[in-house]
Amino acid sequence: MSQHTAPDKRFMSPRFWPARIGIGLLWLLNRLPWRWQIRLGRVLGHMLFYMSPRRRHVTEVNIRLCFPELSDVEQAKLVRSVFANNGIGLFETAMAWWTPREKLKGHFTLKGQEHLDAALAKGKGVILLGAHFSTLDLGGLLFSDFYPVDAMYRRHNNPLLERIITRCRQRCFELVIERSEIRTVLKALRNNHIVWYAPDQDFGSHQSVYAPFFGVPAATITATTRMVKLNNSPILMLAQHRLPDDSGYELELFPAIEPFPTGDEEIDAARVNAEIERAIRKDPAQYMWVHRRFKTHPQGKNYLYRRQP
Repeated sequence: MSQHTAPDKRFMSPRFWPARIGIGLLWLLNRLPWRWQIRLGRVLGHMLFYMSPRRRHVTEVNIRLCFPELSDVEQAKLVRSVFANNGIGLFETAMAWWTPREKLKGHFTLKGQEHLDAALAKGKGVILLGAHFSTLDLGGLLFSDFYPVDAMYRRHNNPLLERIITRCRQRCFELVIERSEIRTVLKALRNNHIVWYAPDQDFGSHQSVYAPFFGVPAATITATTRMVKLNNSPILMLAQHRLPDDSGYELELFPAIEPFPTGDEEIDAARVNAEIERAIRKDPAQYMWVHRRFKTHPQGKNYLYRRQP
């Protein structure tokens, strides 16, 4: 573990002890056989279901809004499955950071490579749409076995975790680019790099438009359109999920979104959301529904998440 955390007196402060202990425990558990980690992750997810009433409420609201066709019993079952997958996702993140690549060989497949190859042949770089699946980091590591890829990310508020996460992600990605570093993104695209980017979270009303996400108006950032315009780069979606029998993982590349941009930011945002929705529907339980995707609302922040009296 020392290879990821060079000595720094700042991080000896007691306020960083919980993070250090948590990361250390995760590093130790990563030494267990893969199947054991999956089982422990599922147990952890079930525990979090009861220990996190706030996140459980957020998830219940999201599932009710996005899957109205499901019965109450089916929605409740899906909520529990979301937590189980999020627990597994913690262990899968550890796999992405520390598990030797050779141990993952033969446990994953990639479909749709022809779509990415055609996009790369244009020489304009590629914007690779991603989303916050529970397999987020592990999917990046597995994908990098086929193609070198750069990744954009949002800086963590905890400086110790920011340092550890960034260093560990450098194992998966060629470049780890903070989302404000637009010049670095442009340089990467001009060098015909693949830049992974996930625009599926609610960043507020600033520079966002309302676009349907599972039929629900969601504040969706317009930065995707601007990114594509940087170098007239093709844009396509990468879906990822663990197989139902826990035997491995499937990554799938969708065809490039064309035409894009359209000249209308709302239409662009709706098309991006539609691609993300299509990827999520491959296995809805493996998406991070614990996030407040609909926190921005015309009637006030978190309007849809307010508990009814």
